[in-house]
Amino acid sequence: MKYYEDIEIGDTMEFGEYDVTEAEIVDFAESYDPQPFHIDTEAATESAFGELVASGWHTASMCMRLLVDGPIDDRASMGARGVDELRWKRPVKPGDTLSIRTEVIDKRVSESDPERGYVDSRLEGLNQDDEVVISWVGLGMIERRNPGEDPE
Repeated sequence: MKYYEDIEIGDTMEFGEYDVTEAEIVDFAESYDPQPFHIDTEAATESAFGELVASGWHTASMCMRLLVDGPIDDRASMGARGVDELRWKRPVKPGDTLSIRTEVIDKRVSESDPERGYVDSRLEGLNQDDEVVISWVGLGMIERRNPGEDPE
């Protein structure tokens, strides 16, 4: 288990493989983002994308799954304070395979709760061609192993 003290600014990780299917794109979109280019293959050909594409929210969810199965799985995670700088960079299509790359960009001890530290990480979701399809900065909270000690 990695605690706040084990994480350093600049730590990077590449992780995961998630195969995107047409059925999953349509199922997600029918429930949460029922725009024609997410749910109707024929209508999607007339869209700006020219084909069926995943909702950006679906892309974020798939990358979140990879994040939970990867870097978060071995951390003493206490949840998150939110995300900043969410950007959808490229459409995700049926047949794409997603992976993620993360980099710790900032960390500090909480001023209000010495039991936790804040760890901010940039995430990039990549397709099989190593193209960035989504990015965000996750504002994580990580348990401290030794809350009474000076972290520096």
